Parts: sequence; structure tokens; C-alpha cells
Amino acid sequence: MRLSDCHNIDDFRLLAKQRLPWPVFDYIDGAADDELTKARNTQAFASADLVPDVLAGVETIDTRCTALGRTTDLPLILSPTALQRVFHWQGERAVARAAAQANLWFGISSLATVSIEEIGAMGANPKMFQFYYHKDRGLNRSMIERCQAAKFDAIALTVDTIVSGKRERCARSGFTSPPRFTLSSALSYAIKPRWALDYVFRERFALPNLDTHVREGTGEAVSIAGYFNTMLDQAMDWKMAEQLRDDWGGKFALKGVMSVADARRAADMGIDAIVLSNHGGRQLDGSRAPFDQLPEIVDAVGGRIEIVCDGGVRRGSHVLKSLCAGATAASGGRLYLYALAAAGQAGVERAIAILRDEIERGMKLLGVKSVGELTPDRLRWR
Repeated sequence: MRLSDCHNIDDFRLLAKQRLPWPVFDYIDGAADDELTKARNTQAFASADLVPDVLAGVETIDTRCTALGRTTDLPLILSPTALQRVFHWQGERAVARAAAQANLWFGISSLATVSIEEIGAMGANPKMFQFYYHKDRGLNRSMIERCQAAKFDAIALTVDTIVSGKRERCARSGFTSPPRFTLSSALSYAIKPRWALDYVFRERFALPNLDTHVREGTGEAVSIAGYFNTMLDQAMDWKMAEQLRDDWGGKFALKGVMSVADARRAADMGIDAIVLSNHGGRQLDGSRAPFDQLPEIVDAVGGRIEIVCDGGVRRGSHVLKSLCAGATAASGGRLYLYALAAAGQAGVERAIAILRDEIERGMKLLGVKSVGELTPDRLRWR
């Protein structure tokens, strides 16, 4: 299978599976427990049908979207994800370049493998930093100050990782950051020589946004579950989130909000946006899918806060359905991670182009000329 054979996000997944050692692929592809929530995140979009208008004169349409004070060319955010240079040697640089070319929001994780400063200097498109609240207050201050200096456009505080979900595929494979070569996984790495050579001979693995404060997860091999459970502050509460928002001073979102009560409280606090997310099904298995929960949240907050529907997006129609249901934008991680793992920057560019075509085609077939016309009357729930 080649990159030219990829015509949708599932095709990129198959190509990534071919090219990655299985412990690395399972880290991207896997989720918590029985992975029911991960599956539901995508299945949920089939619970609603689009209702098109015709004879709408859609020769020219406008796919631009304004979220968190910045206008981008599509209502799609490339969600922040960790450890990207493990999946492909280009890592976050590849995604940042592709996002800049497409003028899309792009986020990097606290556990990114490229620095805040380097990403901040790449392209004029808006950039988001996914903030994990560490026990080390000095590290927290450092990340805020570095994002301010690098002129990031927003910080998203991740609020759904108080403890790590039980990611059984990672437990079976022994996947760590950086990857640890074990007897059980050695064959998998050996039969993927291209990946292995890139990992060994390219730039040394590091987590540059943490390495001034944290040894674990940079030079030492540690599981992601171990990192979350030992390094993150389980005492994090609303007061601490509000203080972080004030210390940052810019556009601020909470990533991982799912309940009506939390959405209302965020709106009452003047938070700029909430990201409806269950962390790609990697935390609480059996939790509700963001798209399922979206109408309830939209009704509760009454337009007082921007809402991003994150998770399970595999098609342009999923983006359109999210906006029809009241979201400001849709976002996802695996939708570009599979493409990154499959073919680096070229893969991410192709994935974005496919989703752009699906969004444009879908809008024309729906009879809408702008994303503002994607309203609830164009959606019917089964």
C-alpha cells in the first residue's frame, strides 16, 4: 500500500499499521479498557442525518471558521497529541508545516517532541498549547512563560487525566517513552527497519518542553500511565484552573469537559472555550461520546462559550454534523496521526486535503454557502 492509495482516514490507518512496529501503532490506535468509548466516538456521528437543500447556488462557498479569536480556512482543529517523533522522525514539525500551509489551528502537547519555541516560529496559523498541570509548580510557570514568549494563541488545560486510563494494549506491549526495546517487542522493531533506522540515527528523542525540570519521560523510559500517575497534580481543581487562566492572560480553553454542570461553570467563569472530549477514549471507558453529548451542552450554555467537538472525526461529514449540532469547530488527533505515521508531512498534507474536499463537497451538497448556515435544522437525530 502506498500514500497514493489512501483516500480516507481509515486508509492512512492501514498504511500506518504496515509501517510502524506494533507497540508504536498500538499506542496511537489503542484506548482504555474494552475500547468501547473509542469506537462510539466515531459511531455517534451515524446517529444523526444531514438534510440537504437544493437549487442553492453553491458555485462559491466559504469554509472559513473563527474560533478562539482566529479565523482559519476550515472549521477543523488538529488536536495536540504527545510523542509525535516516535511515530515519524519529522514529528510535530511535519504537522506544523502542513497546518501552516492549510491555515488551520494546530496544537502541541506538554509532552511534545519539538519545543514550544520552534513550533511558535513556524507559520502564521494559530497555535494552541495543551497544558498538563504538573506537581512541579516551577515547570508549570516555565511552560506558561515559554508559550507567552513564543506568542502561542491559546492554552488548553487538559482536565480529564487526573489519573491515567488503563490502556491495555500498551500494558501488553510494554510501550514506554522513549521506546524501550524488550524481548517481546524486539522482533516488531526489527521487521520495521525503516522506522528503526530513523529512530536510531535521526535526532535524539527528547521532550524539550519538560526536560529543564523533569527527568522522567525524557532520558528515562517510562510508561505514559506511570508519567500521568506520578507527575501530574491530582489536586487540580477549579480554583487552580482559574489561576492558570489568569497567569496565562490569553485565550484559554478547558479540554476534557463533558458534563452540563462543568460546561455551565466554565461559562460562568468566562472561560473562552470548552473542548468536549474523552481523550480519544483513552481515559474513562464507557464514557459518553462528545458528539452524543454536544446538543445537551449547547442547550445548557446558551452561546456563552465556544464549544469544540473533539474525538472520533474521520470524515468531513463528521465536521459538518458537529457544526450543525452547535459546535464552533471539530477537532481530532488520530485523523492526522495515522497520516503522519504513514508518510510524514506528505501524509498529513494529503489527509488535510481529503478532509477539505469532503467538507467542501458536503457543504455544496447540503446547499450551504458558509459554515454559519450549518444550523440545527439541517440535522435529524435517529
